[in-house]
Amino acid sequence: MDFDVVIVGAGPAGLSAACRLMQQANDAERELTVCVVEKGSEVGAHILSGAILETRALDELFPDWAERGAPLTTPATRDEVHLLKDAEKTWKLPDALVPGSMHNVGQGRTHYVISAGNLCRWLGEQAEALGVEVFPGFAAQEVLHAEDGTVRGIITGDMGVGADGEPKDGHMPGMELRARYTLFAEGARGHLGKRLIERFDLAAGKDPQHYGIGLKELWDVPAEVHEPGLVLHGSGWPLPDDTQGGFFLYHAENQQVVVGLIVDLAYTNPYLSPFDEFQRLKHHPLLKRYLEGGSRVAYGARAIAKGGVNCLPKMTFPGGLLIGCDAGTLNFAKIKGLHTAMKSGLVAAETVFAALADGDEGGRELSAFTEAWQASWAHAELEESASFGPAIHKYGNLLGGAYNVLDQWLGGRLPRVHDTTPDYARLETADQAQPIDYPKPDGKLSFDKPSSVFLSNTNHEEDQPCHLKLADPELPIRDNLPKYAEPAQRYCPVGVYEVVEDDAGQPRFQINFQNCIHCKTCDIKDPAQNITWVAPEGGGGPNYPNM
Repeated sequence: MDFDVVIVGAGPAGLSAACRLMQQANDAERELTVCVVEKGSEVGAHILSGAILETRALDELFPDWAERGAPLTTPATRDEVHLLKDAEKTWKLPDALVPGSMHNVGQGRTHYVISAGNLCRWLGEQAEALGVEVFPGFAAQEVLHAEDGTVRGIITGDMGVGADGEPKDGHMPGMELRARYTLFAEGARGHLGKRLIERFDLAAGKDPQHYGIGLKELWDVPAEVHEPGLVLHGSGWPLPDDTQGGFFLYHAENQQVVVGLIVDLAYTNPYLSPFDEFQRLKHHPLLKRYLEGGSRVAYGARAIAKGGVNCLPKMTFPGGLLIGCDAGTLNFAKIKGLHTAMKSGLVAAETVFAALADGDEGGRELSAFTEAWQASWAHAELEESASFGPAIHKYGNLLGGAYNVLDQWLGGRLPRVHDTTPDYARLETADQAQPIDYPKPDGKLSFDKPSSVFLSNTNHEEDQPCHLKLADPELPIRDNLPKYAEPAQRYCPVGVYEVVEDDAGQPRFQINFQNCIHCKTCDIKDPAQNITWVAPEGGGGPNYPNM
């Protein structure tokens, strides 16, 4: 199938690009064919974010978003930032000590507590109404290259292939979706984006990308503790001193709160389990007061590209663009990425449409995008907070936070901080590390991985090839187990990886790929870089409601 533009991923960046492309085409009365391909079973099924939305990009895309029924109903009304000293005590930071980027109330702009998945569902509706073709349930499996290497579209994955690699009844081969230009908006650590960065050497001269894993739950809570618009952030306990990260708890509409923990994937202890850290976090009195007596209704996790402008690769290559978190446009100083991802999509759409309107047949490298992106307010935001993540890596939460407050007061004039060590290279060996004894879940505030996977509504056709590829199948037991106590057992938030005994009583590495929620943590954190995540059959994975 041939299109003018193919967009991979129906997230905020991809859908914003699709909408803006068709807005321009309709205004100019030009025919334009735009296709968005989405691996989730529906638009929004795989979308996971905190989320607090700064509406700046949405205001540009749809100034009348309120009249159109956008799912923004709960403005942020009160901010609190806490430092958890231990399992019982907390210190509420005075506003003067909170970086300005983390304020969600005031600032001359209204922020909203939202479901990012529902925002994308709404954006998908707007895109289709404008004439975009949206194909959910189809996974982009390969990049389509011309003989000269130019990107000319994508190839979707086959449907109905058995675990043995042979076609089953109802087999449907993948399709070539050809395009004059292709926009890759897969989210953090996109598997095609990763290949494009390598193939075109887009990260040359940049710091390696840095990531966190964000774990999130949606809770129904008692009316007497629910305060719509209350925004809580914090750091400290239960994470050890040498591990960066922080929690959030946002009061949404309908007597619901979202609670989560972001753990920096630069952590060093191979025994650390982000999932279990999150579960014990909820027992702290600060969070417990809102959750106790409530019920957990959804769970999910997703990697976050948090390196900022120091790690932002070149976003152009012949025939296409990387946008949103596929490139790494999140502003971690704000703990927000939706608005910057959307803005990258708007800039991409305007650049591509201008080229096509001039009679461009496609396949060129759109250098005009780089100029427009670097002139945008989104890029300026990233420049202002360039040292935010690296300073915390280098100096820790307290001193790094102080550095960032001072840097923001001085308008970004302090020397820029860099972090050139990849996250996977940070792990200590097991004999250097202290094992962590996590408490058993109580089934009221804390839970186990199987019950959490159930709440993510994750499903994969079991008789299909495993989408978690091992370059060396023997390496996990031969190398990672003795050296690092095989950390995949703990960094995976849904129990995909296990070390079990075979019939002879020997350890065996087991991959329960049916549990995979597509968070990409294994692709990032494996110390041997032995695991590669590729897209499974389209429609598989989580189905997040209201997340």
